[in-house]
Amino acid sequence: MPNHQSIFSPRYFALSIGIILSVMAVGFEGLAVTTIAPSIAGDLNGIHLFGWIFSTYLLAQIVGTLVVGRIIDKKGPAAPFTIALVLFIAGLIAAAAASDMYVMIAARALQGLGAGAMMTCVYTAISLSYPDELRSKILGAFGTAYVLPSMLGPFVAGLIAEQWSWRFVFWGILPIIVLSAILSLPAFRKLKVQGTREGNGAAATWMALFLTIGTGIFLVGLGMLPKITGAVLSIAGLAVMSYPLRKLLPTGTLLFRRGMPAILATRGLFFAAYVSTQNFLVLALIDIKGINPAHAGLIVASAALSWCLFAYLQGRWDTADQGRGRNRRIILGVLLLTIGFALVVWIPNVTVALAVMGQIIAGIGMGLSHPTSGAVAFAHTSEDGAGETSANLQFADSFTPGVVIGIGGAILVVSQAAGMTMQSGLIVTMGFNLLLILMSLFASIRISSKKPMAG
Repeated sequence: MPNHQSIFSPRYFALSIGIILSVMAVGFEGLAVTTIAPSIAGDLNGIHLFGWIFSTYLLAQIVGTLVVGRIIDKKGPAAPFTIALVLFIAGLIAAAAASDMYVMIAARALQGLGAGAMMTCVYTAISLSYPDELRSKILGAFGTAYVLPSMLGPFVAGLIAEQWSWRFVFWGILPIIVLSAILSLPAFRKLKVQGTREGNGAAATWMALFLTIGTGIFLVGLGMLPKITGAVLSIAGLAVMSYPLRKLLPTGTLLFRRGMPAILATRGLFFAAYVSTQNFLVLALIDIKGINPAHAGLIVASAALSWCLFAYLQGRWDTADQGRGRNRRIILGVLLLTIGFALVVWIPNVTVALAVMGQIIAGIGMGLSHPTSGAVAFAHTSEDGAGETSANLQFADSFTPGVVIGIGGAILVVSQAAGMTMQSGLIVTMGFNLLLILMSLFASIRISSKKPMAG
C-alpha cells in the first residue's frame, strides 16, 4: 500500500481545504447566531419566538442528516452535497434579508437542512476519499475546524452586530462557503458508491420526519414544564421519538451493543454532555460567580485550545501505532472528560482556576475521543454503507446535544418552580451531564476491536 504522507498532499489538498472551510462556515454560523440571536429577535419584534431560532435549525438538521445518508448510499455524495450547499446558501441569504421573525425561522430551517446534509456528505467524503491511515488526521482537522470558531466566533459576531448589523454576519459567511464549494465539488463528483444498499428510502424519510415531529413536541413540552401540559407533551414527544430512533440507528445503539452501536452511543453521550456542560458552565460563571460574559467565554474557550492540540496529536499517534491504539484513546478521552466535568459539577466550589483546569482536561478528552471515534466507525463500515455511517456520526453530533440542552433547561425551570435556587438547579444539571459521561464511559469499553479496512 502506498504511504500517503499528508492530508495536504497534492492528491488531497483541494478536498481537505474544502472540507475544513465547510466545517468552519457551519461552526461559525452556529456560534455566531447564539451571540446575535437577541439582536435578531429584538429588531424583528419576535422575542416570543426567540427559542425557535435554535429549535427550527436543530429539527431541520435532523431531517437533512438522516435523509441524505440513505441517498448517498444509493446515488453517491456529489448531488446531495450540491443541493446541501444551495440550501445553506439560500438560508444565509434569506436570514440576511429577513423582514420579520417568520422569514428568519424559515431561513434557519433552510440552514439546518443544508448544514445537516452538508456535514453528512463531508463525513462520507472522508470515508471514501482518504485511506484509513489518514482518516484520524482529517477527522482531527475536522474537529479543529469546528471548534476553533468557538474561540473567536462569538466575539467577532458581536463586534459585527455592534459596529454594523447582525445581517452582515450572514453575508460574511457566504464567501467562505462559496470558496469551499469551488474547491471541494470537483472531488465530490469523482466519488462513487456501489449503490447496492437495499432498503426503502421513502420509509427512512418518513422515520426522519416522525423523529423530527416527536423531538419538536418533546422540546415544546420541556419548555412548558412544570405545567401539566408540558409533562403531557414531553411524554408524548418521547413516545413518538422512540420508534423512529430504534429504526434509524443501528440495532442495539440504545443498549450499547458491542461494535458500531457502542461507538455511536459513546460518541452521542460524550458529545452531548460536553456541549451541555459548556453552555451551563457559562451560565453558572455569569449568573452565580458574577464573571462578565467576555471572561466567561474565554474560560470556556480554553477547552478549544487543548481539543485542537490533542486532535492533532492523536493523528500522529494513530500513524505511529497504525490504528491499534484507537479504542484505548477513546476510553482515555472519555475518562478525561469525566474528570474535567467532575471538577466543575459542584458550582459553589468552582473558581476561575478550577473552571479553566476542568475545561483544559475536558478539551484533551474531546481531542482524543471525537476524531478517533469517527475513525473507528469508518473502520467498521463497508464502502456501500459510508453514507449511513456518516449520517449516524452527524446525528450523534447534532441531535443528542440539542435534546440534552433542552433537558438541562427543563431541570433549571422545574428546580426553580420547586423553590430551589439557580445555583442548586445548576448543580443538578451538571450532575445530569456527569451521569451521561459515565454512561458514555461504560459504552466506550464495549467498542469491539476492528482491524482497519484498507482505504
